[in-house]
Amino acid sequence: MTTLEKLKKYLEKIKEKDKDLNIFLEVRPESELIDEAKRIDEKIKDGKAGRLAGYVIGVKPNINVVGFHASCSSKVLEDYKSTYDATVIKKIKEEDGLIIGMVNSDEFACGSSGETSAYGPVKNPVNPELIPGGSSSGSAACIAAGFCDMALGSDTGGSIRNPASHCGVVGIKPTYASVSRHGLIDLSMSFDQIGPIAKNVHDATLLLDVIRGKDENDSISLESGKLNLKELGKKKKFKIGILDFKIQDERIQKLIDEKVKEISKKYGWNVKKVRIEYIDTAIETYYPIVYTEFFSATRKFDGRKYGKKIEDSCGPEVLRRVLGGAEITRSEHEGRNYYLALRVRKLIEEEYARAFKEMDIIISPTVPRLPHKIGEKITIEEMYSYDALTIPSNLAGNCSMSVPVGKVDGIPVGMQIMADKFQEQKMLEVGALVEGFGERR
Repeated sequence: MTTLEKLKKYLEKIKEKDKDLNIFLEVRPESELIDEAKRIDEKIKDGKAGRLAGYVIGVKPNINVVGFHASCSSKVLEDYKSTYDATVIKKIKEEDGLIIGMVNSDEFACGSSGETSAYGPVKNPVNPELIPGGSSSGSAACIAAGFCDMALGSDTGGSIRNPASHCGVVGIKPTYASVSRHGLIDLSMSFDQIGPIAKNVHDATLLLDVIRGKDENDSISLESGKLNLKELGKKKKFKIGILDFKIQDERIQKLIDEKVKEISKKYGWNVKKVRIEYIDTAIETYYPIVYTEFFSATRKFDGRKYGKKIEDSCGPEVLRRVLGGAEITRSEHEGRNYYLALRVRKLIEEEYARAFKEMDIIISPTVPRLPHKIGEKITIEEMYSYDALTIPSNLAGNCSMSVPVGKVDGIPVGMQIMADKFQEQKMLEVGALVEGFGERR
């Protein structure tokens, strides 16, 4: 299928189904897309095309793309149109990826459900009554709905892996600093990482390989080497740790355990339980840091230079985080909650470093519970608990991914595969082997 043929198929699907799913905030004009698809097909024909030629890609609206609104799914920035491309977007364009549009998300990436967008909730294509997860809700949903091949999301505490699990697709959180954040509107500067979502491990790996690497516009970014896609799917032995953590839905853990047993038997993996100290404090450690850094990041949204004052225009979850950050940073508190959280974060990071000296991979469910119905009232604690198993990877700064491995009550369940910092190759090789045992889309 040519790029043009594929594009037309996707556009037809979007026109037919997205009015119900609410995935896209903005789709490029059809004439522009068709012209670019034709140019890409000519380059393919001439043997001069880039690595992403033929792939159609959606983008989360907190990533700047020239000509699109980087609204962060918020009324605060509803009129802000990007004047430059984020580094990851430049890299995609250089490799002839076709960007189709901006997808919906939780407002300012604050949320785990896809319900906090100022433009209405994203619906899960697997079951439109259910949340798709968040905050990269549209990024996962656009793949699950068959609207494009790949998407970019951002992951601060599980925002790529959480919706990937609920929607039954593959999502990757790269090692912190391995992908440039230049052009990303930040939620929490010490956690944020852009990453790919795709239909399968191969495509997600390809997009990750294109976007990763050092960038002079992001001072913390590091060179991380190239990924070898040819190694994906090869039978190899790995030392696997199964995270010792009691989750809310035992059916999810049972499915993960059964899959690990089945896979390890075939490939001869050495499997044992692993206990990570302080992991029970992950949520309590994470949120004081996020609240504080988000409060700092949003001081520029004061309604003077551009946009609207955030406190006057945002939704309740964003306001909760802004006010929480303001309280934590008040002078009489001397930032002690923030600094205490940083100390515990360091302990968790050290625990994972210790664990990865003994094993290659740590496996767990991606999300400890099934998604709730859109509009269903749940407590803040219940909402935050969706990320209980994903947050530790952000605290530790290592890499992790979600791969679909089956269903519970007809709802997709993802397996989280975690590796040490800059060990994406190892993680992806395991992910590709695990993928063969899941329910393929």
